[in-house]
Amino acid sequence: MCDFETQKDADDYLKTHPEVSRRDFTTLAAGAGMAMIMPSIASGQSISERDAEIHTPDGVADCHFAYPSTGSHAAVLVWPDILALRPAFREMGRRLAREGYAVLTVNPFYRDARSPVVGRGASFGQPEIRSLVLPLARNLNADTHFADARTFTAWLDEQDEVDTSKGIGTTGYCMGGPMVMRTVAAVPERFAAGATFHGGGLATGNPDSPHLLIPETRASMLHCVADNDDQNDPQAKMTLREAYDSAGINAEIEVYSGALHGWCAIDSQVYHLNQAEKAWARLLNLFASNLA
Repeated sequence: MCDFETQKDADDYLKTHPEVSRRDFTTLAAGAGMAMIMPSIASGQSISERDAEIHTPDGVADCHFAYPSTGSHAAVLVWPDILALRPAFREMGRRLAREGYAVLTVNPFYRDARSPVVGRGASFGQPEIRSLVLPLARNLNADTHFADARTFTAWLDEQDEVDTSKGIGTTGYCMGGPMVMRTVAAVPERFAAGATFHGGGLATGNPDSPHLLIPETRASMLHCVADNDDQNDPQAKMTLREAYDSAGINAEIEVYSGALHGWCAIDSQVYHLNQAEKAWARLLNLFASNLA
């Protein structure tokens, strides 16, 4: 999860890669720039999109819903990283929709703030951004994760664009990793696949550690682990592996060499195109195999 250790790694990376400047980040965060850095999809479907206001027990969640323009499709629930719903994650949702999925990307901080919570070009490395988002993240916990997962799943199943005969997938980035694992446990009969990208706190010694929920799940899983996250906690991947094997759950767990925490978000300071595309390909394989 985003913390001072992973931020130090990002700062060190930027010092050794001066060609990646703050100006570049601001340009990439401006919508068109983000779309330009992602490979085009030769056979991508035409999509539609709309903002969604989803009523929950704790308020109204502002979300983004993107989907193929015709027909009904398997749904995907996306949990963003600590910078929450913003143009980068809207674009990532659109890209997944072009692959044939009905994609709901949520603002996990809706209880306290509407999206975008941060401005374009923001990064966790900025002290003022950390002081803004860390309290919002700390207001969330296992109970809010479970409650939101159930509410968002019910909303998806009510949409004409969603084929309820197919299983749902879910993805999470950074702090969204534990949300994915709690989501597939909250509604195990609906979730057939889940994926985390540089997810933090997936296997801890705490009594509410997400890995302890694995026996209650059915979803096939993908865990794409940042190189520096693994160096900071090499035991986590082994704990996950043992838990999945014990439960008989199919799971792919891989450390992405040279990829730093945050490498999959297209507006990240440490976005790594080649490794992000590798993780993307593994995600599409997971969904193609399990959301039919």
